[in-house]
Amino acid sequence: HQRNFDRPFSAENFYVTSGGMHAIETSMHLIAGPGSEVVIPTPAWPNYAGILRITGARPVEVPMSFSNAKWHLDLDRLFDAITPRTRAIALNSPSNPVGWTASRDELIAVRDECRKRGLWILGDEVYSRFFYGENGEVRAPSFLDICEDDEQLLLANTFSKNWAMTGWRVGWLQAPRALGDAIERILQVTSSGTPAFLQRGCLAALEQGDTFVEEQVARSRANRDMVVRLLSGIDGIRFEVPQGAFYLFFAVEGMPDSMTAVLNIIDEAKVGFAPGGTFGPGGEGFLRMCYLRDPAQLESALQRFQDWLKRRQAV
Repeated sequence: HQRNFDRPFSAENFYVTSGGMHAIETSMHLIAGPGSEVVIPTPAWPNYAGILRITGARPVEVPMSFSNAKWHLDLDRLFDAITPRTRAIALNSPSNPVGWTASRDELIAVRDECRKRGLWILGDEVYSRFFYGENGEVRAPSFLDICEDDEQLLLANTFSKNWAMTGWRVGWLQAPRALGDAIERILQVTSSGTPAFLQRGCLAALEQGDTFVEEQVARSRANRDMVVRLLSGIDGIRFEVPQGAFYLFFAVEGMPDSMTAVLNIIDEAKVGFAPGGTFGPGGEGFLRMCYLRDPAQLESALQRFQDWLKRRQAV
């Protein structure tokens, strides 16, 4: 952290969790409950809304707009969704499923609005190292660049993405130290702690894994560029070139609902996509592709998908 952000951090602000999912769940339990609301830009990972409903809170989903091959976060619309029941704004950047990445100015706007309204920021920056900036940046813009140590900021992260340690189920929550006792109580009853031997493996990743992360990001960027090149040659496909993460969210002209489409594609082309409708308002009509795969397999899958599209258009 200190290497990537060029600033000091206190260990007392970090809490080890059983994966990034557990870090997000802990955040929701801390600030949400029956009758409260959390504002979430969508398309978004559906687990945010799921966790909130378990706590008795209501997710308020605010669709982003897609135009001119770009996803746009309408900050006025986002802030207009705030009510007296709102406890937080949740923001995932770089985004799953869209690949959209918030700019520093957008993060500042969210921070300032939350300060003005007395709200919490729930930040999900698990894809922060998978950022394809044009100036050699090693990570995406972060709330840690602009927030104070005592900010009402809960920041989730994980070893699953940057270090490809998905099955280890280790993450962390970065939070104000004033919440330490409450966080420890939640962790005691939801996981009873993360096994020490897993934490030792993660420590090795932190100390020795920078080269691996750099290789993963370079591989992902090369795959992204290949996918963009191949899909750009297909009529009727619309998408934004993702700025971060390792997903491409694309729409196919004349496609039926996304769930029907993915079932047809997997049956007839043997290619698996995620249906955009599962990612909330604004996602229907799109499909999500994960491109952090073996390049040869990825190219073969895209060829089968293109052949499927041609057969469909010929009918």
